[in-house]
Amino acid sequence: MQAGVRRGRPGHDLESVLGGAVKVFNERGYDGTSMEDLSRELGITKSAIYHHVAGKEELLRLAVDRALDGLFAVLDEISALDAPAIARLEELTRRSVLLLVAELPFVTLLLRVRGNTKVERQALARRRSFDAAVADLVTQARDEGDLRPDVDPVLVARLLYGMINSVVEWYRPRSGRPGELADSIVAVAFDGLRVKP
Repeated sequence: MQAGVRRGRPGHDLESVLGGAVKVFNERGYDGTSMEDLSRELGITKSAIYHHVAGKEELLRLAVDRALDGLFAVLDEISALDAPAIARLEELTRRSVLLLVAELPFVTLLLRVRGNTKVERQALARRRSFDAAVADLVTQARDEGDLRPDVDPVLVARLLYGMINSVVEWYRPRSGRPGELADSIVAVAFDGLRVKP
């Protein structure tokens, strides 16, 4: 069990509380959600929620950290690959899409934070760090001669993740489709970026 997370009452676990909270945060916005709203959504008392977490802000932190931890885990795995930067960038894109689909409510919430709280500011700082790492990988791919030299790596990273992140607005899960979605995004992005032979 994580430090600071309390044991819950029988029949309710942290995962169900977190899932319900993310659903309400995405529907009403974090600022527009009260503990009473969470209690109604979950069908439990506010005190039962407090058995799991210290409050609403801890739920937000757990939720955005799930999305960010997933992205950084993918980045770490990609960084460890012995492959050209372009192959690592394509694989990072593919796995980022698959993570987004697998953790859709959590990534949606992450993309909606605006910096109004300490937790949100920390999440935004981590996102900027991730974006910088992607831009570095784009720079490597360009320097290796695999990407067009006339595009700014920071802009490419933003456009690439803008396309990936837009998926939260329209994607509706269907069985067997996340891999096709990831392949399509990789094809659209990189066929336009690659140096033509």
